[in-house]
Amino acid sequence: MRQISTKVITAAVKEAAVRANYELGSDVTDAFRAALEKEQSPVGKEIINKLIENAEIARRERIPICQDTGLAIIFAEIGQDVNIVGGSFRDAVEQGIREGYKEGYLRKSVCDPFTRKNTGDNTPVIIHLELVPGERLTLWVVPKGGGSENMSRLFMLPPSAGWKGIKEKVLQTVLEAGPNPCPPTIIGVGIGGNFEESAILAKKSLLRHLGAPNPDPELASKEQELIEEINKTGVGPQGLGGRITSLAVHMLVMPCHIASLPLAVNIQCHASRHEEIAI
Repeated sequence: MRQISTKVITAAVKEAAVRANYELGSDVTDAFRAALEKEQSPVGKEIINKLIENAEIARRERIPICQDTGLAIIFAEIGQDVNIVGGSFRDAVEQGIREGYKEGYLRKSVCDPFTRKNTGDNTPVIIHLELVPGERLTLWVVPKGGGSENMSRLFMLPPSAGWKGIKEKVLQTVLEAGPNPCPPTIIGVGIGGNFEESAILAKKSLLRHLGAPNPDPELASKEQELIEEINKTGVGPQGLGGRITSLAVHMLVMPCHIASLPLAVNIQCHASRHEEIAI
């Protein structure tokens, strides 16, 4: 049995929250440069160049990539041979977010849904926890902005809808979103499970390294089919027209009830922020 102190967790989450908001991953900036080669619209090219410049300035000057520094989402895999000591796991994670958002001068974006009063420290945190074999703790700190999250959708389709119906809903979601999620976007697609699990699958799919192929060849083919259709819509960078509406489609699938076909579309803005921690 391996012991991990809550103090270690707090310190790691604090650092990751700041780093995720200051440093856009190289997979994303590489995708920007690849998109620049494909984009034909002069305005679209200018926008992508500005996104690259913005990411470079944020990294160099140690300032947020975007003013919306997001609702903090944590994906956690806890080894079944890990014993967390010194307090509760949730308290440790939330303290890390609290300290990171304060000391990193990150905007606090969490409020009461009715009164709209800000909680003042960007907590509570959304945690998705999975127990796995071993004695390792892995965390993904994901600041998710409101603009792209607002454009995400969940559908409970009839089984007869099939792949054709899934594709139609994904394209409908992208078109209705238009400029609101700050394209070029990354489209997370979760299929199967049930109502809530499809949404988690869609969000979790966004953790995959941008540009890495889906390990399932059939899903990789479907992702390619979707990205080609999405980039024919003409929404373009920042919704001002062009070839590059989205940088990628990431898909996760699991079996579902015979009477259901759950589909979730989680849209991620161009600032795809997530930081992995292994303890």
